[in-house]
Amino acid sequence: MSEISPAAESEPSAVSAGHTIVFIHGLWLSSASWQPWIDRFAALGHTGLAPEWPGMDRDLEALRGEPTADNHIGVTEVTDSYAKIVAALPEAPILVGHSFGGLIVQLLLDRGLGAAGVAISPAPVKGVLRLPLATLRSSAPVLTKPATRGRLVGLTADQWFYAFANTVSRAESDELYARLQVPTPGRPLWQAAFANVNPKAVSKVDFTKADRAPLLVLGNGADHTVPASVSRETYTRQRRSGAITAYHEFPGRPHLTASVPGWEEVADLALAWALAPRSGEV
Repeated sequence: MSEISPAAESEPSAVSAGHTIVFIHGLWLSSASWQPWIDRFAALGHTGLAPEWPGMDRDLEALRGEPTADNHIGVTEVTDSYAKIVAALPEAPILVGHSFGGLIVQLLLDRGLGAAGVAISPAPVKGVLRLPLATLRSSAPVLTKPATRGRLVGLTADQWFYAFANTVSRAESDELYARLQVPTPGRPLWQAAFANVNPKAVSKVDFTKADRAPLLVLGNGADHTVPASVSRETYTRQRRSGAITAYHEFPGRPHLTASVPGWEEVADLALAWALAPRSGEV
């Protein structure tokens, strides 16, 4: 969508070392999805932390074994959990979140936490109004079943392929599904879906907060779950604050952009920008 600035083009080996990056996963994923990023950044001297959501710090097979178990964890509980971890660190870390993790990144920045934030295909905070049909289809496994408000919810391989990995072959999608997919709480999706009609929505951020840390929003052109139009609206609303806010779009990449082939380009751009943030598009 836009030309890459010289800072964002820099080779990973040229990026300064010694920073802490906190990774925040989204729905239907676990911290294991961030391991390639952690390893890549560790080779540059950075420390990556990928805490699980509350109640998900268990073996993946154990989670998969109870796909409809009771679970009432919501946006606030997840945000509070990460806020406690971030606040305990000796220095403010870089925050990198995907999907609902990208929403959590924005809430943490709104609380004054983090040195910089990267939100990859972020779930919409309150005030982001765009709701494409593809998003409705991707969220249907939760929002068509009211009982999921208080339960863990899993995806089928077909649902995963449409929502997460629609740009790779079905065989590749099935491999990613077997390795990465886990049931996760349905409550956060309900909270986000009705945020714009809820005066007390827990996903609200202050779009006028001029002193928040820099934020980079990354959109993906083939994303069904959070189409690029939604990511662009997030950027448009966040930049009104006057705080450093930037946007970059990867054409032809799906919602699972952080894990499908080519993820290295996404990771390198995110890190380079976070260490030398610039306003506008990158």
